[in-house]
Amino acid sequence: MRWTRRAAIGTAFATGLQTPALAQDFPLRPLRLLVTWPPGGTTDILARQFQPRLSALLGQPIVVENRGGASGAIGAAEMARMNPDGHGFGMVTSTVISAALLSRQPYDPVRDLAPIINLARVANILVVHPSLPVHSVRDLIALARSRPGALTFGSPGIGSAVHISGEMFKLAAGVDMVHAPYRGGGPALADLVSGHIQLMFGNASSTLPFVRDRSLRAIAVTSAERAAYLPEVPTVAESGLPGFAIDEWYACLGPAGMAPRAVERINAAFNTVIAEPQERARLLEMGAEVVGGTAEAFGAFMREEVEKIGRVVRDARIRME
Repeated sequence: MRWTRRAAIGTAFATGLQTPALAQDFPLRPLRLLVTWPPGGTTDILARQFQPRLSALLGQPIVVENRGGASGAIGAAEMARMNPDGHGFGMVTSTVISAALLSRQPYDPVRDLAPIINLARVANILVVHPSLPVHSVRDLIALARSRPGALTFGSPGIGSAVHISGEMFKLAAGVDMVHAPYRGGGPALADLVSGHIQLMFGNASSTLPFVRDRSLRAIAVTSAERAAYLPEVPTVAESGLPGFAIDEWYACLGPAGMAPRAVERINAAFNTVIAEPQERARLLEMGAEVVGGTAEAFGAFMREEVEKIGRVVRDARIRME
């Protein structure tokens, strides 16, 4: 009993969320949560879903602002210019890296932004039109090799996680497929369902409904492990391309040099929220799986992502059009 009491006190001290004396140093005023995508998208939905609980845990109002454009780069650049006292931070997706690698942007994702927490990851689902005579990754590779340049995969745009997944697949499998960039995932999925394109490495959040109603056939997921919401669908890696793994992720970043205490408090608040059963269930329903963890772990992960995506951009010779 004595050990349990000490452990509980230690946990409260570490998070700073239940200790009034520590809660006084940050935050001192309302917080600004910048979303790097327009209203209505997954990132915006998550920010507004988390907002009430975060506000309660941090003891200050949180104002959500949208700064969309250029695959999240406009908002990321503004985030890099924020005051590093911690009262301004943002929610981003993995395109914060690819956008910076593919074109000149006024920020470096590692040098100019401070990692706070990796919130959730979303696997991309390799889906094909039902008319395509493939039921596995091996089938797709065989068909693509027999018909070089004949298959087209869609994406929401150049540099999106969906696009990068397709380019990684081409490199790993040694196949020639044509990339068809659209202005958003909705139009790309519409053309796939109607048969104008043959396949897509679709974001799980938007693709799952079409898999569930059998408008599209899921043959693999791009994550390192099988997705909890599609346990019967194998990973690309276990289907013949060992080591293949890429997810889209949703995370929280701040400006470089952000006050350590602010990073600590915001990280602890987010970890508390995403650990709550109802929030985990809502994320899973959207095709997202909770990640969480420390800011340091997320920083190391970001550096690995920059290297991995950078290799794909170079090897596939991807250019903004």
